[in-house]
Amino acid sequence: MITHDVRVHRSDENLAREDHLAWQIATVAADPVEVDNDVAEMVINRMIDNAAVAAASLVRAPVAAARAQARRHPMTPGSTIVGLSMETRVSPEWAAWANAVAVRELDYHDTFLAAEYSHPGDNIAPLLAVAQHVGERRRLSGRDLIRAIATGYEIQIDLARAISLHEHKIDHVAHLGPSVAAGLGTLLGLEVETTYQAIGQALHTTTATRQSRKGEISTWKAYAPAFAGKVAIEAVDRAMRGQTSPTPIYEGEDGVIAWMLNGANATYEVSLPGPGESKRAILDSYTKEHSAEYQAQAWIDLARRLHREHPDLVDGKKVSAVVIHSSYHTHHVIGSGAHDPQKYDPSASRETLDHSLPYIFTVAFQDGLWDHEASYSPQRAHRADTVALWRKVSTVEDPEWSRRYLSTDPREKAFGGWLEIVTSDGTTLIDEITVPDAHPLGARPFARRDYVHKFRSLASDVVKDDEIERFLDAVQNLTSLKAAELSHLTFRARRRVLESVVEPEGLI
Repeated sequence: MITHDVRVHRSDENLAREDHLAWQIATVAADPVEVDNDVAEMVINRMIDNAAVAAASLVRAPVAAARAQARRHPMTPGSTIVGLSMETRVSPEWAAWANAVAVRELDYHDTFLAAEYSHPGDNIAPLLAVAQHVGERRRLSGRDLIRAIATGYEIQIDLARAISLHEHKIDHVAHLGPSVAAGLGTLLGLEVETTYQAIGQALHTTTATRQSRKGEISTWKAYAPAFAGKVAIEAVDRAMRGQTSPTPIYEGEDGVIAWMLNGANATYEVSLPGPGESKRAILDSYTKEHSAEYQAQAWIDLARRLHREHPDLVDGKKVSAVVIHSSYHTHHVIGSGAHDPQKYDPSASRETLDHSLPYIFTVAFQDGLWDHEASYSPQRAHRADTVALWRKVSTVEDPEWSRRYLSTDPREKAFGGWLEIVTSDGTTLIDEITVPDAHPLGARPFARRDYVHKFRSLASDVVKDDEIERFLDAVQNLTSLKAAELSHLTFRARRRVLESVVEPEGLI
């Protein structure tokens, strides 16, 4: 890896274009290095993962709305929409929009956490959509798509390691726009100059505030990454037509670092692969066993274990307080340190509850399981014994767990902490967990069989068995797919499933 010192430059300093971070990212995208076999296998895993959570969300209102919008933009050859037949084609930016909303809706796919949060699987929908649209014209293959996805993961994760956005209340998708643009540069074999311009445009148009993940969290949470992917596709289209972007987008004196991040005197160290170096960042990311914000995953696993070991406490009557000691990020994003009363409100939106660790821990502790639908139902959230115990749960920051959360050593990096349950008789139960069970270093690391099981189980009620197996066969043979077969990387829902959904009317 090559570390780039990135700082603000006055206009009269005339920073050489080759020294712009956006140019360095574009250079990585243009490097024709092959993908390692283990990386290719993980790309396939994450495509299965995305399909699983998309299947589970097909009838949800945000997904239906996004699908309705996309259907108004038919195109030939076009791109597929999950849930519809592969003969139904729309323009790639709108397919990316609909598919990314379906993937993101349940907060149930992969994650990478460092200086910034990210869901690098959000790169897949826009890259796949473009590959389907131009595949035959450009003679693309499944291997080309894998290379593009590896680039998208690499760039988003490398940016997330180095540049904190949430610190300045900027939403994390500001790293996604550039990573999708870079991935498209790899997919299409674009010149560095073209990808550079697209990266600048994508970043410039995706720097939104973090209010989308604060207080009463809205349905926009699912749309935010879809918007970034759609914008990145449009940016690449403009750049390919010779249109330019604000430059230098990161380092300019009126640019992102100067006015949205650490300011005019800031320096960031961003490490990117050098020439000929494999793009392996996807292997540092991790998926979710449970439908909830990633920093809640370990606590669900611990709560399930405590449910089995201490059944006398689960109703909450003997519990005086539960205090969860974890990282700064966990405490302030999904814990009581966010100071969001909505995180304790039984009538809060699902999007809010999946970012409420006190709620999530309470339900997992009482039920001994976690379900992507039942655990969030209004009836479940309003249960009297749950509400009573929920309001006894709080979080605090533990500096050691904050340090481990930010560690660059994967053997030390942690997403858990310790808790104390104080009982009514004055005794205290203490336990801890380091990483979720499904984490690569967890008790039951996710492997191909787990991704396949996740898809089969989440798709079973909405996709016919033969269609499930057809999709799994296609995606697991991704390395050998030809251009015309890229359209097979989708699935069709049972007819009755989408017929039950009324698509809302809009402008078009």
